[in-house]
Amino acid sequence: MNSELLRQYLAFYQDLGVRSLYRRTPPATVHEPSSPPVLNIFPEGPSESQDDSLARIRADIGDCTRCRLHAGRTKIVFGDGNERAKLVFVGEGPGADEDAQGLPFVGRAGQLLTQMIEGTARKEGIPLLRKDVYICNVVKCRPPENRTPLPDEMEICGQFLFRQLSTIRPKAICILGATASKALLARKEGVTKMRGNWYQWRDVPAMVTYHPSYLLRAYNQAAKREAWEDLKKVLHYVYD
Repeated sequence: MNSELLRQYLAFYQDLGVRSLYRRTPPATVHEPSSPPVLNIFPEGPSESQDDSLARIRADIGDCTRCRLHAGRTKIVFGDGNERAKLVFVGEGPGADEDAQGLPFVGRAGQLLTQMIEGTARKEGIPLLRKDVYICNVVKCRPPENRTPLPDEMEICGQFLFRQLSTIRPKAICILGATASKALLARKEGVTKMRGNWYQWRDVPAMVTYHPSYLLRAYNQAAKREAWEDLKKVLHYVYD
């Protein structure tokens, strides 16, 4: 790589708020939360600034035009919930309702997620509402026709997701669906094989489960029961 191209790359990542770049590490392995392994997917950088905040990250995103997704969006969907949450849910990207309101998981899938969080917590005797957790997505702009985000789109937005998670420092992450699991864990297995197991994002235990939009399909009743079981594991680990 010549020096001018390298300079352009460095300038690009500096604009994202990245201060250090590292090589990727091997994919994450299954691990119990009591025994955290080493790092997984995102480059180990950026090194978190101790005074980073969600407000600063949102300001750094600005009126983002860093990838092609900005062309069709109505609003940037940054995230929503308790900035000091012990539990963070990470999904794929905004849909039509989210794009219109600027908030994550407010459509049918979001309503189901809210029911799952609050209903499971209530049944398990855990005083928890949706507002007590934090919810965000891998990409912050709606992909056209709700298509799966492309690798370069996920990488660009992933830098901001990395900073969100590093700033909140939750006790656990609940990863919703295949796209989010690939972004955070860099694994090739499907959600069906990964769900219900603990993995690791950096030093944070992460549970993979189905995306709520998948559970809305009538033929996925068995998956819905499995997702409730996954959520029970997460809630008891975080709040017991």
